Amino acid sequence: MPQYEYSKWDGSQEFRPQSAEKAFDELSEYLLHYGDQVLRQLDRFDDDDNPEIVELLQQEGLIERDREGKFVVAPKGLRRIQQSALTDLFQTFNRDAIGKHDSPHKGDGTVRHEDSRPYVYGDSLANLNLHETIKNAYTRQGGGVPIRVERDDWVVYETEHQTRAATVVLIDMSGSMGRYGKYGMTKKVALALQAMVRAQYPTDSLEMVGFYTLASKMTERELLNSAPKPVGLFDPRVHLRISLDAPLPRQVQHFTNIDAGLKLARNMLNKQAAENKQIIVITDGEPTAHIEGREAVLIYPPAEKTAAATLAEARRCATAGIRVSSFALIEDYFYLGLVNFVEEMARVTQGVAAYCSADDLGKYVFDSFVGGRRQRKMTR
Repeated sequence: MPQYEYSKWDGSQEFRPQSAEKAFDELSEYLLHYGDQVLRQLDRFDDDDNPEIVELLQQEGLIERDREGKFVVAPKGLRRIQQSALTDLFQTFNRDAIGKHDSPHKGDGTVRHEDSRPYVYGDSLANLNLHETIKNAYTRQGGGVPIRVERDDWVVYETEHQTRAATVVLIDMSGSMGRYGKYGMTKKVALALQAMVRAQYPTDSLEMVGFYTLASKMTERELLNSAPKPVGLFDPRVHLRISLDAPLPRQVQHFTNIDAGLKLARNMLNKQAAENKQIIVITDGEPTAHIEGREAVLIYPPAEKTAAATLAEARRCATAGIRVSSFALIEDYFYLGLVNFVEEMARVTQGVAAYCSADDLGKYVFDSFVGGRRQRKMTR
């Protein structure tokens, strides 16, 4: 039990109210686990009846009201959450293991090195080493002025090729992700990735997709506000077909449709011109739903039919040149089927599979993300 000590107030102790940043950081922890229902609690207050700390959060630009008058996290607050997530994760594993890893291929690029080399036709003159070029011309003509520069005198800085990468992170939003803090940690890793890409890889594309009975893209704010789908169907055996052209009933939103997530991610990446494309799948369960035509097929317990459809889509992603990494969140011994499934995903895609606890997820995902950026397609 915690130990508390009390002292008598003598008037000399200074009262320090909680800062807006500290209060917002505590609010953010609840947002990670429970989504925007936390903010809905703030909506109960009238404009004239807001607690002082809520007013302070607004004044600091951390939260704001949207067009409907509801509280939302402001852009400044979102950036603070992303950066805090990145900082927290880097404190849990070796900082040197993650960083700005560049391709070893030399060529026209954005990182300039101190090393220089003779100019080759096609090199950008923006990388001209003017000092070495003039020195070569001066030496060649034996001194004196004016110095006449010829093409053989040109020297350019060596540069390192910077590969662009397009990444889609697939986040499991099924009902079971609400247990053991799995969804909160997954969101934290995704938010940290956003902060790292913005700071270190500004030319990269990073998009988020949530998959449940279906799949949908998520903006940065939608990701922060998201939560696992509540379980609404408790039958021990389920075999349903849901039309994609009708609204999805709330009671069946909690299934795991990795197939739909992969399909959406592949279509998104097909529109990208990046050299490297990758999909990162984070899940805690075997697929229990897949797409057939204009229907979602829901089967529980997990069936071979659903696994086969999902693996077929994973294979199509690999054929399209997309690297697929799958991370299974394992919290107890009931997950043997999930381990087998992600290993089979890795086999059919020649990709990456790993199983870990929620606490270790960050290191695995960051290593996979950076590794995927370093791959280069072979030209044929």
